Amino acid sequence: MNGTVQASLLADGRRLHLQHGPIDLIIAADGTREEVAAAYRQAWAALVPVLGGLVDELGLLRRPVGAEPIDVSGTVARLMVAACQPHAARFITPMAAVAGAVADHVLTAMVDGRRLTRAYVNNGGDIALHLGPGRRFEIGVVPALAEPHVAAVATVTAASPIRGVATSGKGGRSLSLGIADTVTVLARSGAEADAAATLIANAVNIDSPAIDRKAANTIDEDTDLGALPVVTAVGMLTPAEIEDALDAGQAVAAEMLENGLIAAAYLHLRGRQRLVGAPLPVLTQGRPGGTA
Repeated sequence: MNGTVQASLLADGRRLHLQHGPIDLIIAADGTREEVAAAYRQAWAALVPVLGGLVDELGLLRRPVGAEPIDVSGTVARLMVAACQPHAARFITPMAAVAGAVADHVLTAMVDGRRLTRAYVNNGGDIALHLGPGRRFEIGVVPALAEPHVAAVATVTAASPIRGVATSGKGGRSLSLGIADTVTVLARSGAEADAAATLIANAVNIDSPAIDRKAANTIDEDTDLGALPVVTAVGMLTPAEIEDALDAGQAVAAEMLENGLIAAAYLHLRGRQRLVGAPLPVLTQGRPGGTA
């Protein structure tokens, strides 16, 4: 694969920016200067072969997950398939988990053998987390991809099994079958959260003359969605339509929660929201405080 991984520290002097083609990562780690520097070198080295490996297996990764196994060899590709396999009853391809899987892979590499109290890899809003004993992350959840203000806070502690956060919705980097402004999911890994968020966002949907759709392959001939109708515009929705769409997404999220596939989900559409997994103290409405 042509091109090299570009690496630079951000203006704060603490976070690392890695970019390779469409992969764009923001990485941070807490530890001694020497440990963090070593972790960043490991993250860079782990990312170098990723894009080429994904391109090599792209044909397989665009196939719908189903009864027939998808036999891939790359580490990231295997993470993608594994994250999507539990959702085989719905239409999903491993590409639904690509951003989260890349984040998981780079995080695993950067913490290997290192003494870090916390670390994260953020791949366009799909985040993999590392937490040492007694540590936590507080992550702001936005109500729409175009609106930066915080509507809820996801608190993840070291004692929790949650190590992945992902956000999907209308206006993101990928085509969407649904009309959700955002769906944010907390799960055991970035890849698992990514796959679940994609499906829940697709499920936030209704039949309405206010929604414009086109076949996915008329917008992007390389899409993994084929001729499925993706949302191109959403006009004025009635309050009942908004509630019905959120009901549909909430039902899918609740099923995933019951099956142990997610820990919590936050769904947002046109100023209204739903929390799934409320008994778990991981998603609360409000603004984030400090992290510890």
